[in-house]
Amino acid sequence: MKKLIVEAMSATYEILIERGVLSNCASFIAPVVRGKRALIITDTNVAPLYLEKVKASLTKGGFETYSHIFTAGEQSKHLTTVAEIYDTLAENEFTRKDFIVALGGGVCGDISGFAAASYMRGIDFVQIPTTLLSQVDSSVGGKTGVDTKYGKNLVGAFYQPKLVLIDPDTLNTLSDHYFADGMGEIIKYGCIRNAELFSTLENVDINENIEDIILECLKIKRDVVNEDEREGGIRMILNFGHTAGHSVEKLSEFTLSHGECVAKGMVMIVKASEKLGLTENGTADRIVKLCEKCGLDTSTDFELDVIAENAKNDKKGSGSDLNIILISKIGSSFIHTVNKNDFALYLSK
Repeated sequence: MKKLIVEAMSATYEILIERGVLSNCASFIAPVVRGKRALIITDTNVAPLYLEKVKASLTKGGFETYSHIFTAGEQSKHLTTVAEIYDTLAENEFTRKDFIVALGGGVCGDISGFAAASYMRGIDFVQIPTTLLSQVDSSVGGKTGVDTKYGKNLVGAFYQPKLVLIDPDTLNTLSDHYFADGMGEIIKYGCIRNAELFSTLENVDINENIEDIILECLKIKRDVVNEDEREGGIRMILNFGHTAGHSVEKLSEFTLSHGECVAKGMVMIVKASEKLGLTENGTADRIVKLCEKCGLDTSTDFELDVIAENAKNDKKGSGSDLNIILISKIGSSFIHTVNKNDFALYLSK
């Protein structure tokens, strides 16, 4: 078993990585939660695959176990879904000592975490991410929330889980599309902080090395969160490619998935920053080639001024300014503040 410890300002918890851990999840959950009642939150894609396995382990471990299943997809990531979770919790008389288990991808983790943060002003929750994107990124760090019609993740809270359990075997049931989706975030990590990881991704069989790749990404996420839990500074670098990416995601009405939009956002901003002399020449080409290797299309049909205009509500903004993340070269990132009206200058097809 591989183990990392997150030591954020508000909480300390473990990330455990082991194949087959879903079947024995209760033994790891029991020491970190207070109550004996668990609500497993999952979606219509994941429930048929893993819900009974997790429920059986929790029941065998002595927990009174309930489940809440929502319709899979980003379209469910809104306050109505959270309200339905509140109803399930209240109808089954959950108290502050009980807990939630988020079983699924990033949407499930974000929704479940926000429900946990806000129900009775906070109950425990455990992350069991089942997609590559959620395993390397969204399950760790305490960002929870939902979308509104004005933008992605505009309503939410910082709320750390009690534990993150990662079973790489769940990746066997991912489609090629959603495996590639996770690679968008993995490539991001190499770009912002680990040139060696980026080079590894360029040169090895990714599937054969996926556990080590997951671990390297989580080390970066852990270190950044430990330093800056609430995104007051260095944690902003984790948003590389996200400002434009979130805009494209919303413009597509979420028919494009998060990781592929991040890939598009990274390439757009690096092409532009190369032209502006802020990034080493040739960097964008390397990112494009690696994205292509991973099955990620980095092109977009949306006009750049539309993407820029749509990014003005991005939560990384402050007044008339927008904090964007640039890289000087692979593995070296920095925060760059621009006027929101000038953001289009930092985008290029």
